[in-house]
This record gives sequence, C-alpha cells and structure tokens, in this order.
Amino acid sequence: MNIFDIYLDKILKIVKDLNKKTSVQLPQKLNSINVDIPPEKFDADISSNVAMVVGKLNKTNPMEFGKIIEKELSKDENIEKIELIKPGFVNIKLKQVFWNKFLEDIIKNNHKFGINNKENKIKYLVEFVSANPTGPLHVGHCRGAILGDVISNLLKFNNHTVSKEYYVNDYGNQVINFTKSVYFRIREIINKDKFPIDNPDLYPGDYIIEIANNIINQNKDKKFDNFENVSSDLKDASIKESIKLIKKNLESLGILHDHFQSETDLVNKNEVEKVIEKLKEKNLVYTGKIKAPETNEEKNWVERDQLLFKSTDFGDDKDRALQKSDNTWTYFASDVAYHYNKLNRKYDKLVNILGADHAGYIKRISSSVEALSGDKNKLVCKVSQLVKLIKDGKPFKMSKRKGSYITVDDLINEVGKDATRFIMLNRSSDVELDFDFTKVKEKSKDNPLYYVQYCYARISSVFRHINKNIEGNIEVKNYNFNYTDDEIKILKKISQWPKCIEIASNKLEPHRIPTYLYELSSEFHSYWNMGKDDKNKRFIDDNKNISDDKIIFLKAISNVIKTGMNIVGVSTPEKM
Repeated sequence: MNIFDIYLDKILKIVKDLNKKTSVQLPQKLNSINVDIPPEKFDADISSNVAMVVGKLNKTNPMEFGKIIEKELSKDENIEKIELIKPGFVNIKLKQVFWNKFLEDIIKNNHKFGINNKENKIKYLVEFVSANPTGPLHVGHCRGAILGDVISNLLKFNNHTVSKEYYVNDYGNQVINFTKSVYFRIREIINKDKFPIDNPDLYPGDYIIEIANNIINQNKDKKFDNFENVSSDLKDASIKESIKLIKKNLESLGILHDHFQSETDLVNKNEVEKVIEKLKEKNLVYTGKIKAPETNEEKNWVERDQLLFKSTDFGDDKDRALQKSDNTWTYFASDVAYHYNKLNRKYDKLVNILGADHAGYIKRISSSVEALSGDKNKLVCKVSQLVKLIKDGKPFKMSKRKGSYITVDDLINEVGKDATRFIMLNRSSDVELDFDFTKVKEKSKDNPLYYVQYCYARISSVFRHINKNIEGNIEVKNYNFNYTDDEIKILKKISQWPKCIEIASNKLEPHRIPTYLYELSSEFHSYWNMGKDDKNKRFIDDNKNISDDKIIFLKAISNVIKTGMNIVGVSTPEKM
C-alpha cells in the first residue's frame, strides 16, 4: 500500500471532476500535482500542493481553492483532520482505522511492500566497474562497484529487467605493458632473470607473480624465450587470469556480473568501423583540426587533419577525435562502438557507473549515444566520487602487498563485506566519502550499519521469545488495534518506504535506502528504550506474553528492514 499514490489518485479525481463540472482549469501535465511527506512540525501524515498548482493556474487564492479540496476530501472516512497551511498546502491526518488497514495490507504483501506497480517496466543495462584488467580491484573501484550493484538490485526490486555488465578494456598499450610484466615475471621464475623494476611502464605488484605461476603451471611445455613469439597467447592467458582475480574480488563484495564484454572482441569484429560508417550515414563525422587545449602545457601541440565526430551538435564542449595520428582508433571511437553494441541489444535504458576520473567523459559519450539512438535520455551516467580511508582521525594506509594501492581484499579483511557495502553507499555517490574504520567497528548509534542490524536483531529476540519465525507468516484474525501516537509515528515512517523506493529508483540514488533504514531504526530504538520507564511500551508484558498489535507492529518494521538490507546486499543477523 502506497498511501501517497492512494491520495494522489483521490485528489486528481477531485480536480478532474471539478474540471468537468465547473470552469476550473487543470495543468496540461498533472504530474505537477503531488502528495508528499509533510515537515515534522505539522501534525499531518501526508501533504499536497494541489491548491497552489491549480489555484495559481486559475488566478485564485490557493487557500480559497484549498477549501474546495478540503470539502471534497472530508468525505473520506479514513481522514481524521485536514489543515490548510499557507501558502496553500493541504495537510492530511489519517484515522486509526486507516493504519490498521495499512498494516493488514503490508503484512499480507510481506517483502513486496514498496514496489512501484504504476511504473512502466523496462530493460536496463547497467555497466559498472570496467577497470583495466591489469590487476586486482582497489578501493577506488569499490564504491562504484557497490553503487552499480545496488542500483541493479533496486531496479530488480521494482520488477525491471536488469543485466549487469563489465566492459573489459583489454585493448591498447596498458594491456601490452601488462603482458610484458607477466612475461618478465615468468622469466624471473623460470630463469632467475631480474625483473626490470625500474621500468615505469610495467606492473610490479605481487599479484603478477601469482598470475605468472598460474600460467607456467598451465603451460609446462611452453617456451618463454622470446616475447614476440608468445605475446599473443600470453596476452590472452594473462587477461584470463586477471579476470579470474577481478571476479574473485567482486564475489568477495557479493557482486556477480551477468556479462563481461571484451573490447578486443569488438575490435576484431570490426565494430568500430561499423559505427563510423553509421555516423557517416548520419553526416555526423568530418575531417578537421582540433585546437590545442587552453590548459595544455606542452608547446609541441600540432594541429592536424583528423576524423572528428560532431559531438557539439549534441551538447558537448567540442568535437571529438575518432582516429590517432597513426590512423588507429582512439579510445573514444572504441567506446562509441561499445555503446552502439549496447544499443543494438535493444535495452530501453543504459546506465554507466563512472569513476571520479571519468566525470569529464560524460558529455562526449552521452552525445554519441544520443546521435546513434535519437534519444537524449537513453544513457544515464552516475559518477562515483573518491573514497578517503580514515583511522583514528588520520588517513589510513593498509598493506600494499598486491601493488601500489589498497585492494578490495585488504578492505574486506579489515572490516567485512557488510560494512564495506553499507558505508560505501551511505552518502550520495557524487560527493567524496570518508570511510572511517574506527566508526565502522563501533557498536553504537554512530555506526549506521550496526544500528540497523541491531534493530533487526532486537525484533528477532522478541520473536524467539514467542517461538515464532521472524521470516514466517503472521496470522491475525482482527486488525482492530489502537496504536499510540509514538507507534503511529513509526507507522508513518514505514508508510514512507514506497516513496523512498520510488525516488531512489527514478533518480538512481540508492544511498537513500541506507539513510531511510537508519532513520527507521532510530525511531524504533527510541521507542524500545521508552519501555524501560513505561511498561505499556514494552513488547513483552509481565506475564511474558506479547499482544497481536505488538506482533504486527514489529513484523511490519522487520519486513521493511529486511527488504531494504536485501537491496543493499547486507545481512540481517538475528542475534548480535
């Protein structure tokens, strides 16, 4: 049950009827009328801007039009009070009988409560992580990986079809250097040759040794005497081993992709050439020169004729090069081909999760997708900003055994998967995040993960007392309960769960979910603590019994906590 949708429908029916019966004009798009959460200072459960929207359009005082809405809404048997608040908000307080109906509905729907059934269900392709396959994932990749995974979980919860994809950048100089690094480690292992540690192009991490050993064990009869002779096969083997390592990193975070798309595979299938031809057909490429960047410190910039894409036609700052000076394709050209490949797979919406260093890349890739699809809104890009690791109030450096950075495995070994996922998601992805190791391990209100999990554990303890499964169905014959104001305050918070899901899904902002869960848990803990002084607020009475109203109340809270934590990909322990 979504109380906001229920009363939006009622209000829209009222204004539509007024439009038919009187001269009242309505806005062309009725989505400007909303029903939302009122500020806490008001004694109301829901609030609508209908009087302001329609009043302004009809050049009528919103408060006067609000009286008309109030008169019609007062016929609703579930409404206790309607209050008009300047400049024209219609605030509604619901009766006790409504909250009983509300609870009955969400208990019957169990973990389906919150799904937006009004929303059109479409096919999403969510591409995330897509780090170069040259080593294990580090903390810089971790936040984006979790963001992409939880966005996917959120969309799936709303019954959309979602495919999770990793784009493997296995083409270019970085792969050549990676392959050489493996080759030199193989030579080091077999022939005791010294690894050229001073070469800045090579990857010195210990993980390269692990990859080299695996390749040696799988190719015992193979000679590694000359790089050119083995480079092709060695590249494939090295990438394969690296992807194994990356998948292991992702699995430790609880992340499984549906598909790994190889850049090399796209190049070998001439998909770059195909998309260039497509752009030519659309008259969107030309031969021209790119001026030296204003910030370019190099004095050796040479303007030359290049094949350029008309990205400025679609809102980009400048047209973009598709070919290098040696006539090989630019990284951008390969990326355009990849997105054309995505479009040809007939997804309704593409979502890209980008690292902070790729924020400037959004305009150019968005312009190419718009050019190829004709849809400005086909691609949505979300940026995952930087993570700062803090311990004891200072920047924290962990073991760097696997390279020149802190790995995902390092992080999980330090704090665990649950803390990593929850805290990485605890702020909007477009702002930097301080990951405080001290707070993450605290058993206090200052640790949001602990506080939410402890909420579920406390509720579980009550269910254990009455020998009931917290995940089981609850049968109650009569929902004629009389909840206190403190309890209704929590029920109001529960009623906001569908609104949270709706906004998080529409805006692709999953951080709203842990924020909501923390707020709900805080409300619950406050109520639980009241029971220390007021026995009427205790869930288990002096006779060691629990009433049906309390059982239903707790079940509703636990359902929402469980559903939200499942979306975030975090456990809900029944004991702590």
